[in-house]
Amino acid sequence: MNAWFHPLVLITFLPLFGLALLLLLDGRNERSLRWVALLTSLVTFGLAVWALLLDRQGALTELSLPWLRLGRLAVRFHLGADGISLLMVLLTTFLMPLALLSTWTAVQGERLKGFLALFLLLEVGMNGVFLALDLVLFYIFWEFTLVPMIFLIAIWGGERRIYAALKFFLYTMVGSVLLLVGILFVGLQVGSFDLPALIQNRATFAGAQTALFLAFGLAFAIKVPLWPLHSWLPDAHVEAPTAGSVILAGVLLKMGAYGFLRFNLPLFPQASQQLAPWMAGLAVVGILYGAGVAFAQKDWKKLVAYSSVSHLGFVMLGIFALTPQAVSGAVLQMVNHGLSTGALFLLVGMLYERRHTRELAAFGGLWKVLPVLSALALIVTLSSLAVPGLNGFVGEFNILAGAFNASALGNVWFAGLGTVGVILAAAYLLKMFEKVFLGPLVHEENRSLADLNIREVLTLLPIVVLVVAIGIYPQPIFDLISPAVERLLMLAAQP
Repeated sequence: MNAWFHPLVLITFLPLFGLALLLLLDGRNERSLRWVALLTSLVTFGLAVWALLLDRQGALTELSLPWLRLGRLAVRFHLGADGISLLMVLLTTFLMPLALLSTWTAVQGERLKGFLALFLLLEVGMNGVFLALDLVLFYIFWEFTLVPMIFLIAIWGGERRIYAALKFFLYTMVGSVLLLVGILFVGLQVGSFDLPALIQNRATFAGAQTALFLAFGLAFAIKVPLWPLHSWLPDAHVEAPTAGSVILAGVLLKMGAYGFLRFNLPLFPQASQQLAPWMAGLAVVGILYGAGVAFAQKDWKKLVAYSSVSHLGFVMLGIFALTPQAVSGAVLQMVNHGLSTGALFLLVGMLYERRHTRELAAFGGLWKVLPVLSALALIVTLSSLAVPGLNGFVGEFNILAGAFNASALGNVWFAGLGTVGVILAAAYLLKMFEKVFLGPLVHEENRSLADLNIREVLTLLPIVVLVVAIGIYPQPIFDLISPAVERLLMLAAQP
């Protein structure tokens, strides 16, 4: 197969083709610009589904080509996918067209072309992160995602957009510098940056495992974000445009958790086991802190932002429980959070376009005038608080059940305290729903609000369908990721 037409290459770089078409179009032809970006993202999603079908047939191969040689150091253009990678790519390519669809009327004018171009560039970076199997290639994609998101926040964000973008940049760059140092160290030790070669020769840098775990882990923990490295997130979410918040919560945060799974566990197994209780402890603090601060919020978008700190704490707890059930639950919860929280940000944006405020006190009784929006919001809210029958329950149940039986954590207190986070989530999410949608319609400005139109329903409906489908029958996802999870845990268990 020609390398340019390899499925993983097409998934990664097809958005550049859409970008080229955008640049050729007249910037005043907004309709054509939107359709080119949307169709490009839909075709990319179709390619991701094709790759999934090939993988199920055992026909999806890796692509590994010589790329750069710096002295004795070899850098390869190495793309590959297991069940975890494919699931993350499917999540990315699924959310991208929905995010673009949500901006159909929100972003207009001469800067629309730049907005859409940045989104397509962002998709290239995100897909590359999940498919790269050479550490230098991974790092290039990792850093590449930073640029479009910073500009999306800084140009199309809210009043404090420059502050939020700068804070996001500084936090991310601190982690990235240490990540680069770690990558160079292991590469120099082995003579290659190729992940399979590094895993095979990890004894070469075994004496520096703890330091390397921390160097890699700081970059990944900032991206998750893991408490106490989370303070950039609420500002970025609140100031970002709606579509930016959807992709930030739905995909970019998952890059951090994915980094721990893909690199820290197999490359630094002894450090992963030794530091597992500490990582789980930070995760539990994040679960409780995020939930507590979310409950205190009066701004709906900021509440959802802090809920991400809590929900991603569950993901980190599952990863460092180091049991198949907990890690599988963590991977599923990465998808669940992307769907549920992505939908919550879409709902916040849709109401903001109508009411131009995110203050919870400005709403109340909206079910009476917005029954369709309210019904969809109810399903998404119940999903986020992990009600049985919806997707969130499956992920959190497996994380907590696996953590209760985790020998790596030493005792059950981690899972026990994590369970308190489930209760707190119910408190802040039900409070949010009650303040926005239930009770009397006390504000006259809300009586004339229009319910969702067809485009907005089509934006939310695919997420709601998946929320219900995963909650009822999650087994296909577990079948997809189980071999990859078992292999990672086998590598993490070996010295």
